Amino acid sequence: MSARRIACPSPNHDARPDGARIDILVLHYTGMRTAEEALARLCDPAAKVSAHYTIDRGGAVYVHVPEERRAWHAGVSCWGGERDVNARSIGIELVNPGHEFGYVPFTDDQIASLIDLACGIVERHAIPPRRVLGHSDVAPMRKSDPGELFPWARLAEFGIGVWPGFAAASPGKPEDFAARLARYGYDPQAPLKDVATAFQRHFRPSCVDGVADAECAALLESLLAL
Repeated sequence: MSARRIACPSPNHDARPDGARIDILVLHYTGMRTAEEALARLCDPAAKVSAHYTIDRGGAVYVHVPEERRAWHAGVSCWGGERDVNARSIGIELVNPGHEFGYVPFTDDQIASLIDLACGIVERHAIPPRRVLGHSDVAPMRKSDPGELFPWARLAEFGIGVWPGFAAASPGKPEDFAARLARYGYDPQAPLKDVATAFQRHFRPSCVDGVADAECAALLESLLAL
């Protein structure tokens, strides 16, 4: 059953550039103390931020911006060489206080609603699974959301994003790992420690230390082979 959808329009959007194809889905947490604070900010013209949707902890979906419009959710960001991620993406916020205000697991209701919503989005726009990303993936120097508690592996079971298998790999040289991260899509201009941390938050949440170790190298090789 689809989650309840509530109109909560934001003025913070504009037209996508001519010819821009929607081929990225970016997932965020709100990073504010309450859902009410987050919704107010996303709809405040002075804040100049928005998303297409917000999912509260009970699973209700708030609709802010039509999908054909560019919402202002990713900020300074990069993926696969594209530095206007907002132009090509849909943004979904999940209510969670985040690392600053007491990071907690996402609720089952939230994730069920997200799976329902995201399945429709990726089908409508033919978004490839490996272009379902976290905010920290596209903005590794600035952001840590949706963070290491986000259940990426569960979403991948529904074709929303990907999850690595395991392959034998040696750590190699740091510059080799950095090159492979860039090949996967991460910003080649970002510091390796920041990008490795973002990679770990998404694909190796059991240890987020920014160190490009052998396990990370193996996981990345597995992802590149998908």
